[in-house]
Amino acid sequence: MIVVDTNLIVYLLINGEKTSLAEQVWLADSTWVAPILWRSEFRNVLSLYFRKEILTIYDIQQLMNKAEQMMAGNEYHVASSHVLSLIVATDLSAYDCEFVALANDLSVPLITNDKKILRLAANRAVSPVDFLKN
Repeated sequence: MIVVDTNLIVYLLINGEKTSLAEQVWLADSTWVAPILWRSEFRNVLSLYFRKEILTIYDIQQLMNKAEQMMAGNEYHVASSHVLSLIVATDLSAYDCEFVALANDLSVPLITNDKKILRLAANRAVSPVDFLKN
């Protein structure tokens, strides 16, 4: 089991330069978990692709359905107190702290490419490349 940030879900489901890396992470551990927040962040990414006319409304509906099926049963509520304590301890956004808090709560790595998270939550955050080395 690993916590994944929303970008890793995006990389896995929307073909691009980081899709292969996301697929390798999936093959290494396909039990991906995330805070409920991932849904809103994923919808926001889909809206950007739609507005840039990269994806159609049909495409984004299909991708959202696929993502929800993939993450079904693997979405967690995170205690506000834990998120707030991380906000005080780091310079991360509340959104990023939700992912770190979940990884801490579950004692599993948070897989992310976000350099700030990797730097400020180094005890829990791991890049996909480093995750695959283990």
